[in-house]
Amino acid sequence: MSTTLAYDSQTDFSHIKPNDTQFLPGGLRDFFVYRDLGVAQATHGKVIAHIAKANLPPENGTGWHYHVAEFQIVIMLKGWARFMYGDQPTLVSAGDCVHQKPGIVHYLFDYSPDMEYLEIVGPADFESISVEGPCEVPSVTPWK
Repeated sequence: MSTTLAYDSQTDFSHIKPNDTQFLPGGLRDFFVYRDLGVAQATHGKVIAHIAKANLPPENGTGWHYHVAEFQIVIMLKGWARFMYGDQPTLVSAGDCVHQKPGIVHYLFDYSPDMEYLEIVGPADFESISVEGPCEVPSVTPWK
């Protein structure tokens, strides 16, 4: 019995090495820097993948919001971040993977100086919509 694998002819091969792209400002959050992994270009906008890294200490965080996206995961590579998902505080530590279901209201409010995460979102050009939050947000941990 033979198996034929289907492939998507609407995407391109991509191989990005660590020195191929740099961490740059200009992403969704001004207190992070982002390293593009070439996936948005390779998938012609179907998916984006980037690594986000803490650049400035937490002050106001992201604010309450949700994303207009079909798929989103965050894999914490280094350090930690504290999120609110609805009224639930959630610590996401190195090695953790979070699937943020479409439309979930959340707030990234605290993170370590060494925080670094991989984020994969589809589509690449997703929107963030600010909303009123369901509760108060805990205070941040000051950087030393």
